[in-house]
Amino acid sequence: TTFSFAHNIPLLGVNHMVGHIYSANIEHEMTFPLMAMLVSGGHTELVYMKSHMHFEVLGETLDDAVGEAYDKVGRMLGLPYPGGPLIDKLAHLGKDTYHLPRPMLDPNGYDFSFSGLKSAVNNVIYHANRKGETIDINDMCASFQASVLDVLVTKIEKAAKDYKVKQILIAGGVAANKGLRERLFTTIKDVEIIIPSMAYCTDNAAMIGAAAYYTFKEKGALKNYILGGQSSLDY
Repeated sequence: TTFSFAHNIPLLGVNHMVGHIYSANIEHEMTFPLMAMLVSGGHTELVYMKSHMHFEVLGETLDDAVGEAYDKVGRMLGLPYPGGPLIDKLAHLGKDTYHLPRPMLDPNGYDFSFSGLKSAVNNVIYHANRKGETIDINDMCASFQASVLDVLVTKIEKAAKDYKVKQILIAGGVAANKGLRERLFTTIKDVEIIIPSMAYCTDNAAMIGAAAYYTFKEKGALKNYILGGQSSLDY
């Protein structure tokens, strides 16, 4: 705020998740209408966009975000934090041998839930320990990731068809997941998919700059140079 006032330059408030959406616009052209899926440690959302800076949240997690579930399962398996990237890596070395649920695959809804899946993993580990059995970490990672990807890809594919969008956009830290990228491009053939490069999936200044451009075009700058930090902003 002080810097903006002192140099007489515009001051903008940029929504962090809007920044993640526009991270895809750094390298790709956004084509509307589109369906965005935000997947990170704090968010799991399906967002319909009919044009720039117009957002309709169709579904969101009712408990754990997908990235949060990855990290918690990683901790259960004794993996270092953050667990997501390592689970993705180990999943490619294992097989989907553990029977885990695919939560919230309601054909009529767009919301997500990952706490039950997390609990299911914990139960398998608990009962294996009681029996003196060893968990195959690679297979557990593969099983957990298969369940997550089934849910994410089913939801985004359904939403894209229901809203007849021209493009699917994936953003957020979990968009760096190689398994997710592979599954999306293998499963969905009739709609263009855009995903930021790995460097732009996690928090970065470029995404805020990209979002700031459209924020300024849509809303202009703040008039009074007053901007307080907010933990949550509406789209």
